[in-house]
Amino acid sequence: MKKGIHPAYKTIDIVMTDGTTYKTRSCFKGDRMVLEIDSKSHPFYTGKQMLIDTAGRVDRFKKRLEKTQAVRDAKAAQGK
Repeated sequence: MKKGIHPAYKTIDIVMTDGTTYKTRSCFKGDRMVLEIDSKSHPFYTGKQMLIDTAGRVDRFKKRLEKTQAVRDAKAAQGK
């Protein structure tokens, strides 16, 4: 096998939503991965409804949409 082309494979800590930590091996760049949703808090496994915060994604999409609309409006104004 070629040397130097494979990512670093090391032991990291996984921190669950309840604070439980596990050690595993991964190519994850950090030494510690903190989960926001896991099997103890996911609605599918708990059977409870839970609002999952996707506001960051929605806000980014809305900003991109506004920029696109502004560009279209500017082009339409120049074309008239």
